Amino acid sequence: MTVEDYKEGQVLLIDKPLQWTSFQVVNKVRWLLRKEFQLKKLKVGHAGTLDPLATGLLILCTGKFTKKIDSYQAQEKEYTGTITLGATTPSYDLETEIDQTFDISKITDAQIREATQQFIGEIEQQPPVFSALKKDGKRLYEFARAGEDVEVPKRKITISAFEITTIEMPNVSFRVVCSKGTYIRSLAHDFGKALHNGAHLSALRRTKIGGFSVEDAVSIENFENSFKNS
Repeated sequence: MTVEDYKEGQVLLIDKPLQWTSFQVVNKVRWLLRKEFQLKKLKVGHAGTLDPLATGLLILCTGKFTKKIDSYQAQEKEYTGTITLGATTPSYDLETEIDQTFDISKITDAQIREATQQFIGEIEQQPPVFSALKKDGKRLYEFARAGEDVEVPKRKITISAFEITTIEMPNVSFRVVCSKGTYIRSLAHDFGKALHNGAHLSALRRTKIGGFSVEDAVSIENFENSFKNS
């Protein structure tokens, strides 16, 4: 593709690596494009954040296509991942240490599969306090890391599919299809509560956004190599 192609607008599908922030991916792609085409500036933005501990599909828009970001963000998303039963963490995932443990010996496979049903449809969900949402001009995680209590209002979300793919206690693998604004970490936390137990998210991968699939995405390495080989 030419410099004009990127300025006019391109949709880039990137498979975000573990431990990278979405912002780091955007910065890397922007830097590669500016270096390749000797540009002083080029607009690049992403359509929907992925946590550093998650991998998978990240939609990047360049040039004039950055105006389309909101429309991509609004689309339904699909995730696969693992919920670990029997322990909770303050962040609802592996970002923070386990703060409470529970006995899982009496939980059956049938109970696990049945518990998914109460999350199907439009539900109210409380976002995790360890999130980038803003309150009073500060990110929620800033309050959380400072040990300050903060009230996080619930929001309405829609989960159209929540299926259990494998159960290898304490780990439960799943597939979820959900609306914009859904926190899978919160779903994992609430899933533990639904089983009168505790749970946290231990792995997450975004596989689809609307009609876009991670199967069509490229790694950062392959994106960078495409310029070296051109």
